[in-house]
Amino acid sequence: MRRYLATALLSVVLGMTTSMAAAHRPADDLSRAPVLDQGRALEISQNAIGRPVGEYRFIDAKGARVDIGELRGKPVVISLIYTSCSHVCPMITQRLRQAVEEAQRVIGADRFTVITVGFDTRNDTPMRMAAFARAQGVDLPNWRFLSGDEAAVSALAKSIGFTYAPAAGGYLHVSQVSIVDRDGRVYRQVYGDDFPIQVFMEPLKEAVYGTIGTLGSVNALFDRVRFLCTVYDPNQGRYRISYAIVMSLLAGVISLGATAVVITRAWLNSRHA
Repeated sequence: MRRYLATALLSVVLGMTTSMAAAHRPADDLSRAPVLDQGRALEISQNAIGRPVGEYRFIDAKGARVDIGELRGKPVVISLIYTSCSHVCPMITQRLRQAVEEAQRVIGADRFTVITVGFDTRNDTPMRMAAFARAQGVDLPNWRFLSGDEAAVSALAKSIGFTYAPAAGGYLHVSQVSIVDRDGRVYRQVYGDDFPIQVFMEPLKEAVYGTIGTLGSVNALFDRVRFLCTVYDPNQGRYRISYAIVMSLLAGVISLGATAVVITRAWLNSRHA
């Protein structure tokens, strides 16, 4: 259902408005720049769901090497921006900051990682990425701003279905945040520069807590309970634990336990008889 919703939001999906900040592209590059087709860009983005993200290497704002492959084991939220952007990229980052703050409050800062990658490889140096993070007020744990060479950035963009192209005064690009699951596969795409918090939180909850599989450990059981009981409260505009759901689950467990006791006793009595 969410995938159909994403398709319906095509008008806000792509953020195809060219940022007016200079990207310093030569005139001959701009004259050969392709026109970004919105329908095709959305198709590329959606087709990336389920695709594995490769082990690409980047440098963070502090100069440390970051291997995307080493981030596996927990979900990763990926956004691509360019630091010269004065409108769309800051808006995406600001909205993502609000969503990540809420997710870290509810889910926990150590349960997922966030990376923002600069795709203007000529200008998005570690220093520029650090300045961009400061300008957007991003100072959250497990969120890193990365720079890379053209090969790494292009490969990452392709693997997550992110489309961008140079244009006069900046870039045309998709307004997209990708959620990658703990196995390193694209799990969901979040579109727009002012997406509803639930559109981000629900797939991230699924990626963190899991929705299928066996409950082979106490932690897995608790994660399933957290997944079911963490709900959005429209009155407060934030997520909370629904104790009504907790009590319903507890009542169900007690009822099942009582039924199992009665059945077991009846079976034992029939054997003794």
